[in-house]
Amino acid sequence: MSRQVVLDNEAVQALRDPAHSKHRRVVSHVQVVASRKRHAEPIGIVVPTAVRVEAGWDRTSPAWAFPNQLRIADSPLDAPAANTAAAIGSRAGVSVADAHVGAVVRSISDAQVTVITSDPGDIRRTAGGADITIVSI
Repeated sequence: MSRQVVLDNEAVQALRDPAHSKHRRVVSHVQVVASRKRHAEPIGIVVPTAVRVEAGWDRTSPAWAFPNQLRIADSPLDAPAANTAAAIGSRAGVSVADAHVGAVVRSISDAQVTVITSDPGDIRRTAGGADITIVSI
């Protein structure tokens, strides 16, 4: 079985800034993913594009050089994801970015999902009944 790791806003911000209080914790989780990839374990890291916007992650900006090197895939806020996120946002009362995290989690059906977040309560509400692992930073 494959595994997907989903990052929330603060996890992304922590990756960018070595002075961020949670930088080391997030980097250590990313290093685990990289190690598993080297051992040919099917695992990936994804960031919802709404999270990138909220965090200010412009992939063309030199300020984001380190996160850009980590092979973190984008999960776009396309029409189906936007519909799911809109329903989650209105029902759970969370930010657009958190609602998009929930939409991504719900769209991953063939993998174990881990979400790295600073707000596990919001992520539990957005995930619906999905069986996920939440890593609180």
